[in-house]
Amino acid sequence: MYKLFVPAEWRIVMSLERAKKYLKDKGFGDNIIELEDSSATVELAAQALGVEPGMIAKTMSFMQGDKPVLILMEGTAKIDNRKYKDTFHVKAKMIPFDEVEGIVGHAPGGVCPFGINDGIEVYLDESLKRFDTVYPAAGNDHSAVRLTIDELSDAAGAVSWVDVCKEQQE
Repeated sequence: MYKLFVPAEWRIVMSLERAKKYLKDKGFGDNIIELEDSSATVELAAQALGVEPGMIAKTMSFMQGDKPVLILMEGTAKIDNRKYKDTFHVKAKMIPFDEVEGIVGHAPGGVCPFGINDGIEVYLDESLKRFDTVYPAAGNDHSAVRLTIDELSDAAGAVSWVDVCKEQQE
């Protein structure tokens, strides 16, 4: 069996195009922001967009047995392992970095719930509700989407809201 080699640059473009098509089909195509600067980390995305880090809706990818799950949370939030286990009844196990793209459909730095592979459940963490507007990635490490919390809930196709992050220190 032959494995098709696709250069990383093409995969990045395809991932962005896949997210853009998904968002356009959902009515949010005009909300996409393509950036000159990298948005690969929360800090870089906040700097590139001129917003505070918490407004970046980072997407964390987990495996629950053989089922991938995405959880969007505010940019500075961290998973609370006890809350995660109480909510999902399994230990939090992140998808290994080098497996994220194959499982989710987007590479690290551009992981988002838009245009992902079939069979992946998406959840939104309560930590996002601190903000009226948030900025998740849009498929690659030079993109974002400006969405209100209600728009994010609609665009992400989320199963539900969860509370799996540590309490924020003021």
